[in-house]
Amino acid sequence: MMDIVIQIGLLVLGFVMLIKGADWFVGGASSLADKLGIPQLVIGLTIVAMGTSAPEAAVSISAALKNTAENDSAAIAIGNVIGSNIMNILLILGITAAITAIAVQTSTLKYELPFLLGITVLLFGLGYFDGVVSRLDGIILWACFIIYLLYLLWMTKKGQAELEEAETVNSNPLVLLLLLVGGGACIVVGSNVTVDAATELARIFGMSERLIGLTIVAFGTSLPELITSTTAAIKKKADIAVGNIVGSNVFNLLFVIGTTALITDVPYNKDFFVDSMIAIAAVILLFLCAVGKKKLTRAGGIVMLCCMAGYMVYLWV
Repeated sequence: MMDIVIQIGLLVLGFVMLIKGADWFVGGASSLADKLGIPQLVIGLTIVAMGTSAPEAAVSISAALKNTAENDSAAIAIGNVIGSNIMNILLILGITAAITAIAVQTSTLKYELPFLLGITVLLFGLGYFDGVVSRLDGIILWACFIIYLLYLLWMTKKGQAELEEAETVNSNPLVLLLLLVGGGACIVVGSNVTVDAATELARIFGMSERLIGLTIVAFGTSLPELITSTTAAIKKKADIAVGNIVGSNVFNLLFVIGTTALITDVPYNKDFFVDSMIAIAAVILLFLCAVGKKKLTRAGGIVMLCCMAGYMVYLWV
């Protein structure tokens, strides 16, 4: 019993380190880049977007590196990303839309959602049929990631992308640098603590790493997006929530899994078939709920939350 309490405590500690580390890293990097004269739009589309995926990246890479014949922790890597992407859409956007209707940009409906759907199907195809996301697959994912970055640059030049001004954390460059380094360190250490605790809990309760990755770890690494989106909704500033979530999901699939696969082959368990189908269906549901009025209404949010509840029942029953 004491071992369970200790592991749960370590899991919570790991999540706190991941969340605070990502917050410090993004804040420090954004403000430092701002002081160096880098446009806020470029900062948001690159540093901030990658920073919000830092917990998923750290956990997935750490899990893959810890993978051995006796310890199949790499299953957490795929489960973490698929689970996070499902939660980002069904849970986070569901809660946000239930609080207040969310406007959806035309570019999100025309380009970003179809692209997200395409790469979600791509990851499934790369991993499911041969049971592994290989280094070659990692190169393919990174090629798509570069295409996505080029798209963002094109959107920037066309003036079609919108981003709120970043909040300057502190004007002292030394403090900003410390936030950047300290945040990065917290992410790395927090990821190791999270993976170790989650894997140990899975062993104690006889749960699979797949289930741990899809639920506990996925929810923990999605907390920054959940807090940000619900806070924005309460403050009536949720109009860019859909674009932010879609962007985060794209980074999770291409940057996180792509980078992890470049480091080591990542096993893709056949049990992920249903989860992958849910991830694909979630993107389609978001598109269908928003395409008519270019808005995600409360009704759409409630439908998403009901789907999330159904998925949770499927996982645990």
